[in-house]
Amino acid sequence: MPNCLTLKKSNCKNCYKCIRHCPVKSIRFSGDQAHIIGNECILCGQCFVVCPQGAKQIVDETEKVKVLLQSGAPVYVSLAPSFVANYDGVGINAMREALLKLGFASVEETAIGATMVKTEYERMLREEDRDIIITSCCHSVNLLIQKYFPKELEFLADVASPMQAHCLDIKKRFPDAKTVFIGPCVAKKDEAEHYGSIVDAVLTFEELTEWLAAEKIELGKEMDAEEESKARFFPTTGGILKTMAQDAPGYTYMAIDGVENCMAALRDIENGKIHKCFIEMSACVGSCIGGPVMEKYHRSPVKDYMAVAQYAGKKDFDVRQPESVELRKNFEFIELRTQSPSESQITEILRQMGKFKPSQELNCGSCGYNTCREKAIAIFNGKSDISMCLPFLKDKAESFSDTIVKNTPNGLIVLNENLEVQQINTAAQKIMNIRSASDVLGDQVIRILEPDSFLSVLNSGKEIKNQRVYLAEYKRYVEQTVVHDKESRMLICIMRDVTDEEKEREKKESISRRTVEVADKVVDKQMRIVQEIASLLGETAAETKIALAKLKESISDE
Repeated sequence: MPNCLTLKKSNCKNCYKCIRHCPVKSIRFSGDQAHIIGNECILCGQCFVVCPQGAKQIVDETEKVKVLLQSGAPVYVSLAPSFVANYDGVGINAMREALLKLGFASVEETAIGATMVKTEYERMLREEDRDIIITSCCHSVNLLIQKYFPKELEFLADVASPMQAHCLDIKKRFPDAKTVFIGPCVAKKDEAEHYGSIVDAVLTFEELTEWLAAEKIELGKEMDAEEESKARFFPTTGGILKTMAQDAPGYTYMAIDGVENCMAALRDIENGKIHKCFIEMSACVGSCIGGPVMEKYHRSPVKDYMAVAQYAGKKDFDVRQPESVELRKNFEFIELRTQSPSESQITEILRQMGKFKPSQELNCGSCGYNTCREKAIAIFNGKSDISMCLPFLKDKAESFSDTIVKNTPNGLIVLNENLEVQQINTAAQKIMNIRSASDVLGDQVIRILEPDSFLSVLNSGKEIKNQRVYLAEYKRYVEQTVVHDKESRMLICIMRDVTDEEKEREKKESISRRTVEVADKVVDKQMRIVQEIASLLGETAAETKIALAKLKESISDE
């Protein structure tokens, strides 16, 4: 199978959205990237449609078509009838005029081939004794049956698609011609590649739009009327049936769209619940007008249907109906390379995912698989890994988080913006002599703490860091940090018990105070002694002075 869908690795963000929407789970995750498994893919294009990062892209064949145009051979366009829904107010003549400017030799509607195909379906119903006939116009449906419902291959109409029938007709009329199909489908690129040289290249409407824009070619707003265009209904759900006579005796005619609905119908056929039925099957919801390119870039189902219905005529195209053998198409079983694990292997993988009993198998679908057992089988086949299980990761993260919160030596209190206790850990319970967390959960914080700090942070928006607070009620000193998480609308308080540190600090301060007091007393005593000595020295000096003065006087008198 050609690689019609590719991955832009830089854009894949591991969201698993593609696997959730893939009806056959044909995606493998490795290296944090979602890889399409070509052998299992049915090219429905849903991964391309739903990827929020645009990581899936359809292979562009514009350059291939340009090479065909330069080859010298006349290149004819088979234009899907859904174009009228994709290009508002533009008819076939306006499309032809624009495409001729690009260098194409001519443009015809694929509805011509659709007329041939529906006529062949009518012949089969009249002339062949078939219990069930499933239309083979949709290549994704064909791949679905070839890969996943091989027992139902016998019911798949062995008839070429309208694209193939039309391109065969073009090449029969113009033997040197090259053919290019333009439509809304990625699967047609694979169909063209797989079935030889009937269709030389396929462009999507998006590729054509970009090419026209690059060449500065504008589509004229011109609608044309044509009665012989009933087959233009083909790209709508039930559109094939609208073109058919539906007069085969004993047959029930029905239309089914969407891969999930198609799979349900195929299971019913497999179980023998359906008989004598002609079934129009389309992989896309809404059929071709709901194709991946249109769904991603032009999603307007009611408006699109009205555009097709109003453009379609009431009569068939006047075509030369080819012989049945010319429209014959063989469908072969395509073997998948998947393995089926044993029950014990599934059980072991489930245990690794934390699923030890059936009640733990949540089957939530977050990984993309419908059940945990499907996920286990995907892991066995290398398409998935255990880390893709959201409940597993959630439980693991919660367990890890709870372990940290429970065992941290710091107290932790979480409040909502109404100052109600939402969480309290063991360390905080110990600080505040709380027996059990359930005793305070949901209560106002004022029951256990003064709310001033929390109100300050809540009102000011400024966090408090390492604020030392004395909790008088608990006779404890704590160093607290209070922050406001605006996203979760929670207040978080982290407390570090510094009571022992504070007591040790107070003890040191007491010793220091006593030491200072002792030193002051010693200094005071020394000063008193000095003063006493000075006083005695002063008295002695005075007496000495007097005595000497008297001695001096007595000597002078003599």
